[in-house]
Amino acid sequence: MFADRARIFVSSGKGGDGHVSFRREKYVPAGGPDGGDGGNGGSVWLEVDDGLNTLSDYRHRRKYKAQSGEDGKKQRMTGASGEDLVLKVPEGTVVREAESGKVITDMSGDNRRFLLLKGGQGGNGNMHYATSTMQAPKYAQPGQPAKTLELLLELKLIADVGLVGLPNVGKSTLLSVSSNAKPQIANYHFTTLTPMLGVVDLGEGESFVMSDIPGLIEGAAEGAGLGHEFLAHLERTRLLIHVVDAAGSEGRDPVDDIDVICRELREYQVDLSGRRQIIAANKLDLLDDETAAMALELIRDHCEPLGMEVLPISAATGKGVRELLYRAYELLQEIPQEKKLFEQEFDPETELFTESVPFTVTYDAKAKEYVVEGPRIERMLGYTNLETEKGFVFFQKFLQENGIVDALKREGCREGDTVRLYGHSFEYYD
Repeated sequence: MFADRARIFVSSGKGGDGHVSFRREKYVPAGGPDGGDGGNGGSVWLEVDDGLNTLSDYRHRRKYKAQSGEDGKKQRMTGASGEDLVLKVPEGTVVREAESGKVITDMSGDNRRFLLLKGGQGGNGNMHYATSTMQAPKYAQPGQPAKTLELLLELKLIADVGLVGLPNVGKSTLLSVSSNAKPQIANYHFTTLTPMLGVVDLGEGESFVMSDIPGLIEGAAEGAGLGHEFLAHLERTRLLIHVVDAAGSEGRDPVDDIDVICRELREYQVDLSGRRQIIAANKLDLLDDETAAMALELIRDHCEPLGMEVLPISAATGKGVRELLYRAYELLQEIPQEKKLFEQEFDPETELFTESVPFTVTYDAKAKEYVVEGPRIERMLGYTNLETEKGFVFFQKFLQENGIVDALKREGCREGDTVRLYGHSFEYYD
């Protein structure tokens, strides 16, 4: 089954916790701390797979999680890092944050591999916290938590030419006789329920990709039928071939049919109606020569003043098809090749964790220290290198912006006092 939309949950791996242990060997009565670091959690990646043309793999399984890192071990042994999770998608997949609908990434063009969620960093073991005044630290850092995100995956086919038209006008037949695609074809409405891609090879290296968009109906732009899903596939096409039943074989007026489709394109997205269009007047072989000529003239009188070229074809017999394909190729050479790419609107790394920072400030009278605690403070210390100038500036800014400095002042902290945060002690200065 073709699937061009999916909704899934993804999670990175949690970082392993640092280990608390002490060296215990014969003849070493006072061995120091030897707790190892936790391993890093696995990250979540998106990767384009050229062998895929559907999102059906994500329709029956909704939750995906990278492997967590192992906890640290004694004897300074670091836990193993968790394996990354690689989600493979077809080219043209637009990935959105589910709640806001904002674009995270567009897996098109040169964007073949994208880091979606970074795994949690492993926590430091207690071997890192030994100082001249604390030679037996009984504290180790927990690993950073996993990050979770709900995604909307939307496949927008990438084709040079899009075939549009009402149901049963011959689009599937045209695609089958023009390319390597093999759509199912039958003589009843809504035969095609899945978009199809085919490569049109004109010889001597001249080729293009053509897509059969399933038959539209009136009201598709407002979501009637599967209108929105199908119209979305036209956003990346450079040229439209509008197939119409010029013979009116089912009692329809071909001119009215053309107006219906053009109206749907215009109402769905304005720039679609401004694209180059060829009207493929199909099924003329069902009429005698005189009637076919009259029908073709009526269509041309209506369409050519609107800038739409009209070419007669018979997809069933192949008559006029080669001329149509060569004309499409000529027009493609005139149309810029830039395809629509969706810009990033949501960065998981910066927008996932914007909640307020819960914390407590207490005074340890015995140690004569102010103690600051809180889960996000602990996580921040896990990924901040306080030994670098940049890391320490970030740390100071974090304390200031989250109200921790003000809370210390309210508790009576003064210049020269000691502040402790999860194994780190600092002298406070205004």
